[in-house]
Amino acid sequence: MPERSWWWLWIQCPGIGSVRMRQLCSAAAETPQGLEDLWSWPLLRLEKAFKWPASLLCSFERYRGAVGSHPVMEVPGHVLLPCDPEWPAGFDSLERPPLSLQWCGHRELLSLLSSQQAVAVVGTRRPSPHALRMAELLGQALAQAQWPVVSGLAEGIDAAAHRACLRAGGRPVAVLGTPLHRAYPAQHRCLQQEVAQAGLLMTELRDTERVMRSSFARRNRLLIALARAVVVVECPNNSGALRSASVARAMGIPVWVVPGDALRESAQGSNALLRSGALPLINVQHLIDQLGPGPCPSRSAESAASCLQSENAFPSGSDQKRLLKLVHEGSTFEEMVQSLQSSSELVAAELLKLELSGLVMAQSGLRWRPL
Repeated sequence: MPERSWWWLWIQCPGIGSVRMRQLCSAAAETPQGLEDLWSWPLLRLEKAFKWPASLLCSFERYRGAVGSHPVMEVPGHVLLPCDPEWPAGFDSLERPPLSLQWCGHRELLSLLSSQQAVAVVGTRRPSPHALRMAELLGQALAQAQWPVVSGLAEGIDAAAHRACLRAGGRPVAVLGTPLHRAYPAQHRCLQQEVAQAGLLMTELRDTERVMRSSFARRNRLLIALARAVVVVECPNNSGALRSASVARAMGIPVWVVPGDALRESAQGSNALLRSGALPLINVQHLIDQLGPGPCPSRSAESAASCLQSENAFPSGSDQKRLLKLVHEGSTFEEMVQSLQSSSELVAAELLKLELSGLVMAQSGLRWRPL
């Protein structure tokens, strides 16, 4: 197997996280076949080399026994790994970088994000009317200036920026705190689908991973690491947006803040950022002037609206039923494309719709199963 397949194999072992993968990669660098050689190491050698606890050694032995001594593992097409050229360079600066990324949408955006050619817009889930309007203006202006708009698809500021970006014909990028097939909050299922059709969805959570409260805090560091600049529209003290600003500052990424009402609790955290040296954003055009032209090809709002309605849509409902039937039959992605005589982009988009509707679930190896 190629080295990226061995990486994919190792990170799916229960108990193997970023710290232990660093251990493995350091040891693999000293062996002829890299991670492949370590797969056959006896438990005693693993314990001696890495000081792994007995529970992890037992877990690995069960996993290795299930997979086999000579495994064959294919990395799914919607997975990005650190060895891939499109892997975001900003992740290298994180204390705990992700082990993989699952993505859905326009692949060409990955190359832009790999060099931090995007702007992150973050803020509270319960914004003031003024903050909500500013988030909309930011999403619209950044889209018109051809900058991808990165956010977390949460309620409030995130959703306002994404919707405005979509209306203006821009390229929204949503970093999720859930696997791709899940929508949180549930009322954002349609918005998530629209973002996937016009832009990109990304997450570090694999399809079978549990969603925990910490998942949403962890995703914040990823969306910051994708950005050229970060805009905090409004946030209270002890908020996720405030912690995102701290990550940005640690990485040397400029932080812009919209000044808020000094009497509003929802603006206390963002106003504190201004007191500590963040750049005040009074006029959205000032940010655009500082950034310069963005890297995305321009699209008119009219074509974007058309995209949201018809791009990645099948010509008829009968094709949707045929696709669902193919899923029930266990067909691979390639078999679905051939059977439907459609493009891979259209089939992938339609499968995402089925996932977001709770009808199917993505599996490894570019397969889906009915729910």
